[in-house]
Amino acid sequence: MAEVSIDLNMVRVTNDAFVAKAEACAPKLLETVVRPVSIVDIVKTENVYPDVNKKDDIKNLSSYHLAKGDKICLDFGDHQVGYVTMKLNSVGSPQDAPAFFRLKFAEIAKEITEDSKDYDGWISRGWIQEEFIHVDVLPVELKLPRRYAFRYMEIEAIDTSLKWQLVVEDVSCTSVSAVRIEDVEPVKSDDEMIRRLDRVSLRTLQNCMQSVFEDGPKRDRRLWLGDLRLQALANYETFHNMDLVKRCLYLFAAQTKDNGQVSACLFTEPKFIVDDTFLLDYSMFFGATLYDYYEASGDKETLKDLSACAYRQMEIAEEWFDEKNLLKNGEGFWGFIDWTDGLNKQSAMQGVYIYCAGKVQKIAEALGDTEKAAYFAKEAKEKTEAAKKYLLDPDKGLFVSGEEKQINYASQVWMILAGAVSAEEGAEILDKVIALNPEKGMVSPYMNHHFVEALLKCGKKEQAMDYMKYYWGGMLSHGADTFWELYNPENPAESPYGGSIVNSYCHAWSCTPTYLLRKYFI
Repeated sequence: MAEVSIDLNMVRVTNDAFVAKAEACAPKLLETVVRPVSIVDIVKTENVYPDVNKKDDIKNLSSYHLAKGDKICLDFGDHQVGYVTMKLNSVGSPQDAPAFFRLKFAEIAKEITEDSKDYDGWISRGWIQEEFIHVDVLPVELKLPRRYAFRYMEIEAIDTSLKWQLVVEDVSCTSVSAVRIEDVEPVKSDDEMIRRLDRVSLRTLQNCMQSVFEDGPKRDRRLWLGDLRLQALANYETFHNMDLVKRCLYLFAAQTKDNGQVSACLFTEPKFIVDDTFLLDYSMFFGATLYDYYEASGDKETLKDLSACAYRQMEIAEEWFDEKNLLKNGEGFWGFIDWTDGLNKQSAMQGVYIYCAGKVQKIAEALGDTEKAAYFAKEAKEKTEAAKKYLLDPDKGLFVSGEEKQINYASQVWMILAGAVSAEEGAEILDKVIALNPEKGMVSPYMNHHFVEALLKCGKKEQAMDYMKYYWGGMLSHGADTFWELYNPENPAESPYGGSIVNSYCHAWSCTPTYLLRKYFI
């Protein structure tokens, strides 16, 4: 991956009134106590993903006496986000040494089979959910202070003594979320795959809806603008929690770079502060997310409050265009689009600009600002004309990107979503790029979501459904309870971080099948 662009000397500008409005929308998290459903063995296979075999009923948990080197793995039956409590005891002679044990939490079974000592990636190994604990006196009720995201929990006795063994009498997790999945009526379908796509999407979204819309409850536990936009769309079709979206929008507008640019992400603990990572596409999406919120909620006060921030993101993006109205290539990690290594993002970013200019134009129209609306309409028109003149290869009938005229999926998808071509033209473009199968494909559920939306925009409804079943269904076939940050069907163990043990397996931007199903199919 390219080096992340950060500014350690960044000057942040805070709007205290916006912070207050955001805090007024903070949710009271709902708590549910969940216990494991069975004791399992997780066994490595020749495949990427291991087998999970039931070993025993959970009612027999206390019959397992753990001596040095013994392990036991508990299955909670579904993905949980919360706080773990354990009741521990000993059997045998009096406890003559501390209990020393390791806890390992895993969102998917594969994490249990991986050794954290083998990880050598560039993201901190601190994200690996593993604890080494000493307990001097048993029995004890141990409440772990950290929040975990997991389905499986492995307990390994590193050492006790020759005279006694460790007993786990009870384990529970107080799961937390801003919403309840029981409050959403499931999608009704005779197709089991469709029902599963909806259910796992809902669970993904629920477990990412905390004090803000987190990108992933395991990692990074932050509010990212690109994720927020997709989470919010799914939320409007399901949980209808408008206050949480409103809170996140005000937080992004409440603290910006000194030039007014919103950050790609922000932290809420130990205090609210924006990160020093800036992505041009994510900044532009602020206006799109704001307008989507207004369209779903009718909240004109928020639209008015935050409109200036939305306009400002587009003004900043305008500085990236040359005299031909083409967006210049950036250096390093200047825009996201997708994790695809070596992806040229120029054309896709131009498409994002056109798309967001259209959304911001609608903000101006809703507020009666005819001058602003006309300006953004003109911007979208000029950038579209430039894209068709300079980026659309007349021989191939596909958009190209960068000096090397790279052909990739992202360029085609974003030009279609931007409305740079008609639905009929877009359908032809999609047929051509699929037939070509360019080297620079799609890696993240984020990019794959936009591909499916492009198919739907071009009337390819059956193809869109087939692709959802292929892509998100692929994760289901590997045992997913929630959808993942990254999934490449051609390389299921792929990671942009140098090791899949730090991949997030419950990730915000992958929750969109429930949105797509409800908006376009049901």
